[in-house]
Amino acid sequence: MDEQTFFDALGDPVRRRLLALLLDTDERCVCELHGALNEPQPKVSRHLAVLRDAGLVASRRQGVWMHYRVHPEVPAWALRILWHMRDGMATPAATPDNAADCCSRAA
Repeated sequence: MDEQTFFDALGDPVRRRLLALLLDTDERCVCELHGALNEPQPKVSRHLAVLRDAGLVASRRQGVWMHYRVHPEVPAWALRILWHMRDGMATPAATPDNAADCCSRAA
C-alpha cells in the first residue's frame, strides 16, 4: 500500500468511521456497520469496497452477509495512523443494541 492510496481512502468521513468501528473488533458484519453508522447499506458497501481496494480492509462471505475486518497486512505506520485517528474522533463509533443478531435474523 502506498501513502497516496492510504490517505485517499481516509478522505471521506464515512470511511474513517468504518475504520474506527473495525479497529474495535475482530470483525463486523455489514449489517452491523450500516446500523451503527445510520447510513444506507448500499452506501456503506460502496465505502467498504473503496477500503478493500485500498488494502485497508479484508472481507469474507458467510451466507448472504459480508464480514469485514482491518486487513492483517496493513503496514505498521498505517495502523498507527488509524489508531490515532480513532482516538481523536469526537464521538466514538457505536454498535446498535440489536447488531449481535442482525445477521442471524436474515440467514
